Amino acid sequence: MTDVDFGFRFLSRNHIIYKGSELGSKTQNKETGENPQMALVMDNAELMKVYDKQTDAWKLVKRDQTYNKQISSIEDTLSKFGLLKNEIKVYLHLARAGEKKAGEIAEAISLHRTETYRILRDLEKRGIVFSIFEKPLKFTAVPLDKAIDLLVDAQKIKIKLLEQEKASVVELWSSMPQPKVSDSKKELFQMLEGEQQVLMKANELLERSQKEFKVFASADYLSQLYYSDFSDKLKQHADKVNVSVVTDNSLKSSYFIGQLQWLSDSSRVVDEQGLPCFMISDDKEVLISFHEKETDDEDAKKKFKTAAIWTNYSAFVKLLRTLFSKMTET
Repeated sequence: MTDVDFGFRFLSRNHIIYKGSELGSKTQNKETGENPQMALVMDNAELMKVYDKQTDAWKLVKRDQTYNKQISSIEDTLSKFGLLKNEIKVYLHLARAGEKKAGEIAEAISLHRTETYRILRDLEKRGIVFSIFEKPLKFTAVPLDKAIDLLVDAQKIKIKLLEQEKASVVELWSSMPQPKVSDSKKELFQMLEGEQQVLMKANELLERSQKEFKVFASADYLSQLYYSDFSDKLKQHADKVNVSVVTDNSLKSSYFIGQLQWLSDSSRVVDEQGLPCFMISDDKEVLISFHEKETDDEDAKKKFKTAAIWTNYSAFVKLLRTLFSKMTET
């Protein structure tokens, strides 16, 4: 190790990053066996070991929080494609470090060698890692942009295959003896969690509407609806059903209503604050969406978790319908 650079904060592609626990024994004092710089890294979470391929030298550098957030964001995205935590660690290390032996990868990310081999083979099957035919055997990773393309294509193929299986599964189910079910109407409710699940339910409600579809959405909810495909579907259904939208009195809401010019005659701005977003379909069913605040321990910032309740409970539908009518009174 050549030096300790506390001022170095930004990393280039020539740097390979290791945690404090991954420092080798070469920096130990031969007489005492002590490693003061390793102790420094272990005691200070803001430092990390960096290898510069151009200078063939190691450095202890100050950890850049921006870099940590960027890596975390990349890991979160890759996890959405079905990659497990250790698979992501192996791929990202290989993508940054270049050609490596399985043992080197295992040592660098503190993973058992057998597990590392298994993960490398699984990543090979996904097409984002390749073996290099030489002795000893080495592995290399495809660039991140190409890897994401491959993962996206794999998801598309999986969805297409599932769609093709739908008809046969439904036909098989229909051919089976079915028990008699009472046709009496039941008042139900359903809990939904996650932005995508809530939007899917909103689309389902809109598709079932035959006469009216009412929406109350404050600025934040209106923004969420606008940037999804829900606003486009709402516009398409406006020719078939009577669509009414009410929002709060804010500059942000005014901006989005201005973008949805087709809503100019069927939208209202009111002074109501703090109400959750709700939708009413044909005065028969409602969807109430709300944000649950949660704290990110790393930066103590508030994040929002989307959840919703759907119900056809007549008393509840009547209550929200009355509230909506009161807000739209002149």
